[in-house]
Amino acid sequence: MNTGRRHRGIKASRHQGDRKRCAGRGFTLIEVIVIVLILGVLAAVIAPRLISRVGQSKTKVAETNAAVLVSAVRMYMADHGTPAEGATIDILWERPGEVEESAWEPYVETEAALTDPWGRKFILQVPSERPQVEFDVISYGADGKPGGDGENADIIKP
Repeated sequence: MNTGRRHRGIKASRHQGDRKRCAGRGFTLIEVIVIVLILGVLAAVIAPRLISRVGQSKTKVAETNAAVLVSAVRMYMADHGTPAEGATIDILWERPGEVEESAWEPYVETEAALTDPWGRKFILQVPSERPQVEFDVISYGADGKPGGDGENADIIKP
């Protein structure tokens, strides 16, 4: 029976040694705080750069989409003539009343093609306020208001 007791005593001391080794493997509170501070500084430096890149990419997408819509409006004009003054960009998706149903098919694949990256519809301005331009396709940028700089700048095509 003595061997059984010794055996239990050996197991108990073995578990205590394991606990001491595991406890030595963790991080101290100071180390955790330093890591959190480093991550915070990195986030503060990198986040503004990433956010500005997202804004720049949305502007580029809006410019490209506006150029595609300009081509679609030109195709519409070749088929049906100049849109009526005050016509909206919806003429590329929905049949205008003056166009016969038999002569109609949409000039964009989906209605979503008529919206800019900020979720607002592009504006079709007929006639253009610019000289020697028949029409404009406009997005007012991120803020949705005329004027602005950066990602709030107006996008006007052609």
